[in-house]
Amino acid sequence: MSLRLERIDHIGIALSSIEAGLELYEGRLGMPVVHRETVEAQGVEAALLDVGDGHIELLVPLGPDTPVGKFIEDRGEGMHHVAYAVENIERAMEAAAAAGLELIEPEPRIGIRNSRTAFIHPKTAIGVLIELVEPASG
Repeated sequence: MSLRLERIDHIGIALSSIEAGLELYEGRLGMPVVHRETVEAQGVEAALLDVGDGHIELLVPLGPDTPVGKFIEDRGEGMHHVAYAVENIERAMEAAAAAGLELIEPEPRIGIRNSRTAFIHPKTAIGVLIELVEPASG
Protein backbone atom coordinates (compact mmCIF):
# COMPACT_ATOMS: atom_id res chain seq x y z
CA MET A 1 0.00 0.00 0.00
CA SER A 2 1.46 3.34 -0.98
CA LEU A 3 0.54 6.76 0.30
CA ARG A 4 -1.54 8.64 -2.27
CA LEU A 5 -1.72 12.40 -1.83
CA GLU A 6 -4.49 13.98 -3.92
CA ARG A 7 -3.36 17.63 -3.92
CA ILE A 8 -2.07 20.36 -1.65
CA ASP A 9 -5.08 21.26 0.46
CA HIS A 10 -3.60 24.18 2.37
CA ILE A 11 -0.54 25.77 3.89
CA GLY A 12 -0.86 26.58 7.58
CA ILE A 13 0.54 29.87 8.88
CA ALA A 14 1.00 30.35 12.64
CA LEU A 15 0.24 33.89 13.83
CA SER A 16 -0.28 35.79 17.06
CA SER A 17 -3.07 37.92 15.58
CA ILE A 18 -5.81 36.84 13.17
CA GLU A 19 -6.36 40.50 12.28
CA ALA A 20 -2.74 40.92 11.15
CA GLY A 21 -3.00 37.78 9.06
CA LEU A 22 -6.25 38.87 7.46
CA GLU A 23 -4.85 42.34 6.76
CA LEU A 24 -1.98 40.75 4.80
CA TYR A 25 -3.62 37.80 3.07
CA GLU A 26 -7.09 39.25 2.47
CA GLY A 27 -6.33 42.96 2.45
CA ARG A 28 -3.02 43.21 0.61
CA LEU A 29 -2.85 39.90 -1.27
CA GLY A 30 -6.54 39.79 -2.20
CA MET A 31 -7.33 36.26 -1.00
CA PRO A 32 -10.99 35.92 -0.02
CA VAL A 33 -11.85 34.48 3.38
CA VAL A 34 -14.04 31.43 2.83
CA HIS A 35 -14.34 30.14 6.39
CA ARG A 36 -13.54 31.08 10.00
CA GLU A 37 -13.81 28.78 12.96
CA THR A 38 -12.47 28.06 16.43
CA VAL A 39 -11.17 24.48 16.44
CA GLU A 40 -11.10 23.64 20.15
CA ALA A 41 -9.67 20.15 19.53
CA GLN A 42 -6.55 21.71 18.00
CA GLY A 43 -6.46 24.80 20.22
CA VAL A 44 -6.69 27.38 17.44
CA GLU A 45 -8.77 30.11 15.91
CA ALA A 46 -8.52 29.49 12.17
CA ALA A 47 -9.38 31.25 8.94
CA LEU A 48 -9.26 29.72 5.46
CA LEU A 49 -8.53 31.94 2.49
CA ASP A 50 -8.80 30.80 -1.14
CA VAL A 51 -5.79 30.78 -3.42
CA GLY A 52 -6.16 28.85 -6.66
CA ASP A 53 -7.40 25.33 -5.92
CA GLY A 54 -6.05 25.43 -2.37
CA HIS A 55 -6.08 27.53 0.75
CA ILE A 56 -3.97 29.43 3.20
CA GLU A 57 -4.99 28.54 6.75
CA LEU A 58 -4.27 31.21 9.35
CA LEU A 59 -3.80 29.71 12.82
CA VAL A 60 -3.88 31.70 16.05
CA PRO A 61 -3.35 29.72 19.26
CA LEU A 62 -6.05 29.77 21.92
CA GLY A 63 -3.28 29.71 24.53
CA PRO A 64 0.48 29.38 24.96
CA ASP A 65 0.26 25.69 25.94
CA THR A 66 -1.34 24.62 22.62
CA PRO A 67 0.76 23.11 19.79
CA VAL A 68 0.58 26.34 17.74
CA GLY A 69 1.25 28.44 20.85
CA LYS A 70 4.38 26.38 21.57
CA PHE A 71 5.42 26.61 17.92
CA ILE A 72 5.25 30.42 18.00
CA GLU A 73 7.12 30.53 21.31
CA ASP A 74 9.92 28.29 19.93
CA ARG A 75 10.15 29.49 16.32
CA GLY A 76 8.11 32.65 15.96
CA GLU A 77 5.32 33.31 13.51
CA GLY A 78 5.45 31.80 10.04
CA MET A 79 4.78 28.67 8.03
CA HIS A 80 3.54 25.92 10.33
CA HIS A 81 2.62 23.01 8.05
CA VAL A 82 1.76 21.78 4.58
CA ALA A 83 -1.51 19.85 4.28
CA TYR A 84 -2.31 17.29 1.59
CA ALA A 85 -5.80 16.03 0.78
CA VAL A 86 -6.31 12.28 0.98
CA GLU A 87 -9.32 10.18 0.07
CA ASN A 88 -9.34 8.03 3.23
CA ILE A 89 -7.52 9.17 6.37
CA GLU A 90 -7.17 5.71 7.94
CA ARG A 91 -5.63 4.23 4.76
CA ALA A 92 -3.35 7.26 4.41
CA MET A 93 -2.21 6.88 8.03
CA GLU A 94 -1.50 3.17 7.52
CA ALA A 95 0.44 3.88 4.34
CA ALA A 96 2.42 6.68 6.00
CA ALA A 97 3.37 4.41 8.91
CA ALA A 98 4.29 1.59 6.49
CA ALA A 99 6.55 4.08 4.65
CA GLY A 100 8.43 4.77 7.91
CA LEU A 101 6.81 8.12 8.66
CA GLU A 102 6.00 8.81 12.30
CA LEU A 103 2.44 9.89 13.02
CA ILE A 104 2.09 12.35 15.89
CA GLU A 105 -1.12 10.68 17.10
CA PRO A 106 -2.44 7.17 16.45
CA GLU A 107 -5.99 8.28 15.60
CA PRO A 108 -7.36 10.99 13.27
CA ARG A 109 -8.57 14.28 14.75
CA ILE A 110 -11.38 16.59 13.71
CA GLY A 111 -10.08 19.70 11.98
CA ILE A 112 -11.53 22.79 10.37
CA ARG A 113 -14.87 22.31 8.54
CA ASN A 114 -15.22 18.84 10.11
CA SER A 115 -12.33 17.44 8.12
CA ARG A 116 -10.46 14.45 9.52
CA THR A 117 -6.76 15.04 9.96
CA ALA A 118 -3.50 13.41 11.00
CA PHE A 119 -0.02 14.88 11.31
CA ILE A 120 3.31 13.38 10.30
CA HIS A 121 6.17 14.32 12.62
CA PRO A 122 8.71 16.71 11.06
CA LYS A 123 11.64 14.56 12.23
CA THR A 124 10.64 11.92 9.67
CA ALA A 125 9.69 14.45 6.97
CA ILE A 126 12.86 16.50 6.46
CA GLY A 127 11.82 19.04 9.09
CA VAL A 128 8.35 19.75 7.64
CA LEU A 129 5.17 19.16 9.62
CA ILE A 130 2.82 17.39 7.20
CA GLU A 131 -0.93 17.23 7.68
CA LEU A 132 -3.06 14.61 5.96
CA VAL A 133 -6.61 15.89 5.42
CA GLU A 134 -9.72 13.96 4.51
CA PRO A 135 -12.21 16.73 3.71
CA ALA A 136 -15.69 16.31 5.16
CA SER A 137 -18.20 15.10 2.62
CA GLY A 138 -20.79 17.66 1.53
